[in-house]
Amino acid sequence: MKILLVEDNEMNRDMLSRRLKRKGYTVVIASDGLEGVRMASAEKPSLILMDMSLPELDGWEATRRIKGDNDTKDIPVIALTAHAMAGDRERALEAGCDDYDTKPVEFKRLLGKINTLLGE
Repeated sequence: MKILLVEDNEMNRDMLSRRLKRKGYTVVIASDGLEGVRMASAEKPSLILMDMSLPELDGWEATRRIKGDNDTKDIPVIALTAHAMAGDRERALEAGCDDYDTKPVEFKRLLGKINTLLGE
C-alpha cells in the first residue's frame, strides 16, 4: 500500500514516513499542495495524509482539486492539522477529506484511521 504524505515540515515528514515504512507502507512525499495534487495523479496512492497549512496551495484547496478529479476522487484523504479549532473537522470534511487528525500526531490513533479507510 502506498501513502502520499503531503507535509511541508521536514521533521514531521521524516518522523511520519519512517514510522509508516516500518509498518510496511510505501511512502511518497510532497512538500507543498501543488506538488501533492500532481503526485496524487501521478502516483495513485492508496491514501493521502494531507497537512492543511501548506505553501503554494493549502491543504483545503489541494484536497478539493484531488477530489474534483475523476482519476483521484476515490483516494481517501486524512487531514492533518495543528489548527484544532472548533469547526476545523467539519471544514476538512467539506473540503473532501475522509477523516481528520490533529498534530502533534499520535501515531497509534492515526494508524487506526489509516487502517479503517484502507479496510485493513
